[in-house]
Amino acid sequence: MVSLRKGGPVTVRATPIIGVIRHFRLSLQLNFRSPQAIVYGYLVPVLFLVAFGSVFRAQIPPLLDQMGQLLTITIMGGACFGMPTALVAERERGIWRRYRLLPVPMGTLVGSVMASRVILVASAALMQVGLARLLYGTPLPAHPVQAACGVMVVTICFLGLGLLVAALADDVPAVQALGQCLFLPMIMLGGVGIPLAALPAWAQRISGFMPGRYAVDVLQRAYGGAQGRPLVGFSVAALAVIGAAGTIAGSRLFRWDTARTLSRASWAWVALALSAWLAVGLCASVTGRLEPVAPSAGGYGRVTEAEIDGVSYDLLPGDQEFVSRLSRPFGKGASMEGLDAFAGQLKDWPPSHESDEAQSARNLLCVAGIADVSEDPHEGEIARLVFDDLRERYGDRRLEQILTWIILYPAKGAAVTSAPELGLPHRFREDIIRERTVLYAKKFLGRLRGRIAD
Repeated sequence: MVSLRKGGPVTVRATPIIGVIRHFRLSLQLNFRSPQAIVYGYLVPVLFLVAFGSVFRAQIPPLLDQMGQLLTITIMGGACFGMPTALVAERERGIWRRYRLLPVPMGTLVGSVMASRVILVASAALMQVGLARLLYGTPLPAHPVQAACGVMVVTICFLGLGLLVAALADDVPAVQALGQCLFLPMIMLGGVGIPLAALPAWAQRISGFMPGRYAVDVLQRAYGGAQGRPLVGFSVAALAVIGAAGTIAGSRLFRWDTARTLSRASWAWVALALSAWLAVGLCASVTGRLEPVAPSAGGYGRVTEAEIDGVSYDLLPGDQEFVSRLSRPFGKGASMEGLDAFAGQLKDWPPSHESDEAQSARNLLCVAGIADVSEDPHEGEIARLVFDDLRERYGDRRLEQILTWIILYPAKGAAVTSAPELGLPHRFREDIIRERTVLYAKKFLGRLRGRIAD
């Protein structure tokens, strides 16, 4: 490049790094000019958010336990569809053949495209978090730094798979077909579209061979709970292995010209990428991580130690705050501020003697919730009576399982919304009472596990 200045012409050389930066900026600009990129990157995630919101909005808080799934879907849309669609479309127009003339390695330009896609996917994930908060009141991630790192890890993994899709696809329609081969199994069986706990045991084991399961685990833990999913360290390692294998295979098979075709030997690289999925699944199976991660409808007895430890106590109100008050333990032999008669009534209360022990415990927690919502003068003491009664009935170990069951499945079973037999005649909305039962269940469980000082 030559520019004229006072004193004569001056030659200015454009360094390769400047070209890469310009290509990075161009990739971002072209993305927002592509209708397909907008649909896959932003519109499809919003549609899934609305769909999930219509199904899970009754949970308290709404969508809190589904944000890992929603963010995974968002990342998959941008990485497994958006990026390969753009790459193949540019290849069909001869753009990558022209790039071959540039004094920049082809791998550097591909890396520039992937880097721009990281920015785009991160913006879509941020949009998803904001919309969930705005539309449904979903809490923000309890661990924002972990959430940001999780989005990066999952995005890089799926970008490797997207690069492989772009290398294998001959045209844009082929991208859609190959992308669906990745997308649909993880949506249906990989714990991404359907919650892992809702899948049958055989499907949960199959999900261990798919990266979607580990992506949901990493992202959901940033929201403060994992509900018994595998340890996050294993999930990160699994994503790293699968992503690295996909990236290596995709870069080796990358085609800059439509005239180039894949040879039979090229499929060895595809086998490498798939072998990473198989290796991760086998490792998870051998180490016992593919056991059912949540109890079925059969009851609280299948709640595991990992599920109990996975309960989060973040954002739990204090014992003396406006919501979910809880008094200090009663002194030995001390009067319970005129609640001795109430304690006797509570022990004989028929709903606390259901044949289903989890339902009986839920009914007792509802009593604490009703007293709390009605602002009873003794709401804190009533909650303490409920806690003491539960411990006496079930013992600490069994009560830990019951409380965890109620926390993991707040919408199951019946909810008592009024208890006139106990002097709590006012009736309240069921969703409010269910919210209080979860808060009290966490407070009680935290004390049993030594996570909350009593």
